[in-house]
Amino acid sequence: MAKPSLHRHLGIFNATTINMSNMVGIGPFIAIALILKTLGGPQAYLAWLVGTLIALADGLVVAELGAALPAAGGTYVFLREGFGPRRWGRLLAFLFVWQTLFAGPLEIASGNIGLVLYLKVFWPGMSALQMKFVAAGIALFLIFTLYRKITDIAKIMIVLWTVMILATGWVIVTAILHFDPALAFNLPPEAFRLNLNFLQGLGQGTAQVLYLFLGYYQVCYLGAEIKNPGRTIPYAVVLSIACVTVIDVVISFGFIGVVPWEEAMESEFLGALFMERVYGPWARDLLAGLIVVTAFASVFALLLGYSRVPYAAAQDGIFFRWIGELHPTKDFPHRSLLLIGAGAVAASFFSLEDVIMALMAARILIQFIGHTIALFLIRAHRKDIERPFKMWLYPLPAWISLAGYSYVFVTLGAQFIVFGVATLLAGTLVYLVAARQQKEWPFERDAVIPASTRS
Repeated sequence: MAKPSLHRHLGIFNATTINMSNMVGIGPFIAIALILKTLGGPQAYLAWLVGTLIALADGLVVAELGAALPAAGGTYVFLREGFGPRRWGRLLAFLFVWQTLFAGPLEIASGNIGLVLYLKVFWPGMSALQMKFVAAGIALFLIFTLYRKITDIAKIMIVLWTVMILATGWVIVTAILHFDPALAFNLPPEAFRLNLNFLQGLGQGTAQVLYLFLGYYQVCYLGAEIKNPGRTIPYAVVLSIACVTVIDVVISFGFIGVVPWEEAMESEFLGALFMERVYGPWARDLLAGLIVVTAFASVFALLLGYSRVPYAAAQDGIFFRWIGELHPTKDFPHRSLLLIGAGAVAASFFSLEDVIMALMAARILIQFIGHTIALFLIRAHRKDIERPFKMWLYPLPAWISLAGYSYVFVTLGAQFIVFGVATLLAGTLVYLVAARQQKEWPFERDAVIPASTRS
């Protein structure tokens, strides 16, 4: 019997639908109220300009890295190769997997929690405790639906993506036809008063916007399953960012062009309220149903991608080896899927705002800042790595990504900054203990380090 292996089945359309379904999902229907709260009015939408610039810049970083290193694991591989697979790259790659055990389930949980908020349209008497258990139940159902071959998953993803396009398309058309600029741009007094509070609020608003963009790198996690990755991955990354920018910006301004922003930022299910104001209760219920399916598409794509990260690390011997097994007949990393899925079940019991801020804190330092530095190192020292796609205007996008994500991190709030730093310190300690026992770097003795892998 042939040994199970990953196969390259996903083309540009499949890769883009996976990215977009992940990125749109429940995000614009739950995060817009949170964005408005950061600065207390529509001036918070300045965060859209800042966040889109950062996302596009980092998207070019990811596109170049993903095209050059198309393997299961995405950022895990970028860090390993950029910092040197025998030295610092081992630690950084381990830390990425370590933070994925926190950030991945948190991101999936945010979609589960948002989905349940829209279920309240049909079940208004649902208690807070019931909502948590339903969100956790969704995570369990996700594991069940993903326990199959990637070719079957691609077909399911197209159906879910179609529902997402219908839901967002209906909202966009309605927003354009009923937009009231006087309502949307009704700014409070001293809306743009530049001070420390404004800068912190703008940073937190940008974090919420970047949350809406999370997933443009998802196709890189599936790098070993992408056809013609040197072309497909850059196309999927850039196209998904461009399309989602248009979708989310139109939806954001459309909502407060119908629902006053003072009311909008207090609404749990703003999308349903928006449709009710325009068409009535039937439209509220129909959109809520479509959003539930759209949210499921998002978390479906998230768990699909994140399940490949611990698997890739285990294959390299950097993470627990028993995770690095494929299902004997369906050719997917079933143990890794169960690990991330279990984390998503647990994370579904926290509040939405805390989940979003915590996942951004856990992710920024090692993923976004880390893979940008890895790109600089690969360009400077890894001439053996072919780069089929080279970012435009290098190094400007890389520096914008680095500066932008650093700014967002320092504005998240003390408790989330501590969480982000603490997860990395804990991961470093775990790595060092394991490396000492296994006599791996930096405790290996008499190791010969090839020149091409020195960092």
